[in-house]
Amino acid sequence: MKHLKHISMKKIMFPVITLLIISTSAFAWVLTTWKVKPNQYEVKFSGGKIHGVFETLKANIQFDKENPEQSKISASIDANSLATGFFIKNMHAKSAIDADDYPTISFVATSVSKSANAYQAAGKLTLKGVTKPVTIHFTFEDKGNEGVFKGEFKFLPKDFKVTRSGTPDEVTIDLNVPVTK
Repeated sequence: MKHLKHISMKKIMFPVITLLIISTSAFAWVLTTWKVKPNQYEVKFSGGKIHGVFETLKANIQFDKENPEQSKISASIDANSLATGFFIKNMHAKSAIDADDYPTISFVATSVSKSANAYQAAGKLTLKGVTKPVTIHFTFEDKGNEGVFKGEFKFLPKDFKVTRSGTPDEVTIDLNVPVTK
């Protein structure tokens, strides 16, 4: 009788384990890791009388356009890569965000969702040592082994202790990030 129970358990467990392995493999296969194309991305900022770019972006993007809720997105920018096109403005802006003491600006998505033909990544932005929630609204143009993420978000500098004279009330970040598998 024990032997029969053991055989029955094997007959039940084998299909369950097989299904689990197949399910896990299918999930891993769908989630694609995208790599940012070096020197082709744009991270622009604008607000008030100041505008420019951040010239250094690093990102870890695991994204599935059909199941965005499974996606994992994080990015960091070297705060000292800020460029306005004018040396004095660069110095003032870097000083305002305290780039020497807080050299990294980062974003980590806590959730990604789809809305009509676009997506949104809700997450945490860390700037000048302060972390606050932001939502990046973006699109993804899939070109097979390549693609382009385009997005935008706004934030209030004062929420991140950026209060230097001349700092705009609101800053808009525009993203254009070509990627490859």
